[in-house]
Parts: sequence; structure tokens; C-alpha cells
Amino acid sequence: MLKIKDKIRFKHSENLMKQEGDVLRSIDDIQKNKNLYVLLKERFDWMNNFIKEDSKGIEVGAAAGFSKKFIKSKNFKISDFSNHPHLDYKNIDAQNTGFKEEEFEFVISSNMIHHLPYPLKFFNEMHRILKKGGKLIIFDAHCSILLQLVLIIMRHEGFDFTKNVWDQKNPSTEIDDLWSGNSAIPYLIFNEKKKFEEKLGEKFNLEYIKLCECLIFLNSGGVTSKTFYIPLNFFFLKLVKYFDKFLTYFFPKIFALGYKIVLEKK
Repeated sequence: MLKIKDKIRFKHSENLMKQEGDVLRSIDDIQKNKNLYVLLKERFDWMNNFIKEDSKGIEVGAAAGFSKKFIKSKNFKISDFSNHPHLDYKNIDAQNTGFKEEEFEFVISSNMIHHLPYPLKFFNEMHRILKKGGKLIIFDAHCSILLQLVLIIMRHEGFDFTKNVWDQKNPSTEIDDLWSGNSAIPYLIFNEKKKFEEKLGEKFNLEYIKLCECLIFLNSGGVTSKTFYIPLNFFFLKLVKYFDKFLTYFFPKIFALGYKIVLEKK
């Protein structure tokens, strides 16, 4: 990984993004922001390739619950570590859900892992609640040079490549702060392949991994934290998506801002 710094962290008071963590306002925003709609469609539509229409599934850390607009399963629910009225399951800790063993055929985690204090506890819990052959379907941050630069400029969340993400005693993010983020966490989990095999190889197969997303995110206006964007129609947004594919395929370490990942329970 190319690094501008090994670590950098910001206080919420320093954040130049607006409405940080305002989930309910973000639900309203998708109705009027085509850029955001196209971004979220890109983040969730691909997941349907790994989901059967009658499969039972849950999203953990769903926040605004945008997945419900795009996931085609008829037996899909959303949960979060909050009590917002749009949630099917409220006050659910993704590291200790309280769901039954082998209850789900798929679990979705979207931009949630980089907020977790103890990622290993999360993966152990997902293994527990998934049926054999079940899918853990992930979208999360890829801490490329561009993402590092954006985080530094916007003073948003930050990253720390020095953390031991497999440690169950020393947290990778702030324990008592739901909106604390360490965007280096997914890289430290999925790009250090020997460690991944050592810690999770007996539980999961890495079925699919792809780097993605660049300008379509930067000009979305933000999901649950907001910033300036240039409104585009669907024709130009489609062109942006094609340009993103070029950038993230040929120069992923510089431009790719996201991971698409599927783990299958052994």
C-alpha cells in the first residue's frame, strides 16, 4: 500500500463534512440527489449476484438502510446499533448480535467494518449466525492514496495502518464512538493474505474481491456525512462510472476508494 502517512486522526469538531452521522436526513437526501442514488445502486446491486430471491438475510450496521431499495431478496431485514424507526432490528451490535446460530443465508456489511473496534469479533459472530455456505457480503473503504488525501483534506475519520486489527483487547477504533472510523482496517484485513488465512482461513473462503469506485463517490455529496457536489443527469453519471472502471482497474493503489468482497462460510 502506498501511504501518505502511517496514521492520522481527527476530532469530530475538526470535520469539514456536514451533518456527520445524520442518518434520518440522509434518507431524505436520496430522493433528490441522483448522484447519491447512482452511487448507492453501484454499491448494492452487485450483491444480488450472490443472493437467491428467497434467501434469508440481514444487514448489520445498516444506518439509513439504503440496501432495502436495491437488494432483491424477499426475506431481507436491516439492523443497526441504533433505534431509528426504519430499522427491522434495533440496538444490534454487529460484534455480538444475539441472533440464533446459523440463522441467515447471507449477511451484508456496507461501510461498517472500518468503524469496528474489534474486527475479529465481528467475523467470528458472522461465522456463528451464517449457515454453512452462507455469504458475508461486504462493501467497505479501500485506503488508497486518493482516499488518504480526501480524508486529510476533509479532516474526516482518518486512518491508522499501525493497528493490529486482529487484537481482541486493543481496539482498532474508539470503543465508545460509533462514528469513529479507521479507513485502513479493510486493507489490513484483506490485503495481508497470510494473516487473513491464519485468523479466518478455517472459517471462510474468500470467494470474490474487487477494487472499485472513485469519482462516483467523490461527486455524490456524501452518504451520511455531506459535502459539495455537482448535480449530474443519468447520462453523465454513466460516463463517470465507465471512467471509474478505467481508473480503478489500471491504477487501484492510487484511485480505488472501495472494496467489493464476498466471504463464504466453510
